[in-house]
Amino acid sequence: MDTFSHCTLCPRQCGVNRHEKQGFCRMGDTMKVARAALHMWEEPCISGKRGSGTVFFSGCTLKCAFCQNAPISHDGFGYPVTVEGLIGMFRSLEEQGAHNINIVTGTPFAPLIAEAIEKSGISIPVVWNTGGYETVETLKRLENHVQIYLPDLKHVSPRLSKLCVQAEDYFEVASAALMEMYRQVGPNVYDEEGMLKKGMIVRHLILPGCTRDAMQVLDFLKENLPDVPVSIMRQYTPQERCKIKGLDRRITDEEYERVMQYADEIGIPGFSQEAESADSSYTPPFDGTGVMAE
Repeated sequence: MDTFSHCTLCPRQCGVNRHEKQGFCRMGDTMKVARAALHMWEEPCISGKRGSGTVFFSGCTLKCAFCQNAPISHDGFGYPVTVEGLIGMFRSLEEQGAHNINIVTGTPFAPLIAEAIEKSGISIPVVWNTGGYETVETLKRLENHVQIYLPDLKHVSPRLSKLCVQAEDYFEVASAALMEMYRQVGPNVYDEEGMLKKGMIVRHLILPGCTRDAMQVLDFLKENLPDVPVSIMRQYTPQERCKIKGLDRRITDEEYERVMQYADEIGIPGFSQEAESADSSYTPPFDGTGVMAE
């Protein structure tokens, strides 16, 4: 039985025959990509001076109420792509000078992406950019294909996870996934220019009114992954389709400073963001740029 006949690639374990209908991820058995281009808005050691070669896949294993990429994650916008087309995109991005190949939300197509990486012959690192809601089994399929993991750790609270991403077990699943990622790549390795060549960065997006949960996220990371840099993000931007009370505003300077002060107190290494990052202009246009559909 092939992977898509009874799909268990993500923690939803929906078991759908994706040759016949869509899984929980809103995807069938054909890869869909919305954009493949150099991206300058990742962490400095990922984007560098030339940009990260970022490939935005359609579909998602989460249903984040506040998703900034909703046209592709929720609505499924994108163009059909074969393994050969994906290989062409990887090679093109490398030729354009990308520091790495950055796979955004690739879980629904993990086996096909791994095949494309293996066949592409690219010599730059591969980044697995994920919401963190991954099975250990699928991550093991990526071992030796992915050099850098860039996961979110969104919530600790089951109540908050159920409300915001429709996954009450988010923390239980994501915390195990992060430990598997670290097992694969180990401590961070940088080149002479300060670019990350192998390793891991964890992202946490602070939500308005949720500073206590943010601190619990930092507590887990300090205890379990103390040498992994944490990117503490303030770019939350209210989305019109999000109807959750309290998420209709940006976070305040006071909220961000409170979390950053706590991170400093417990000794969390990592990155901060400027207030200007909370702007929809930082979301790239999903217009098929660079997509090699066949």
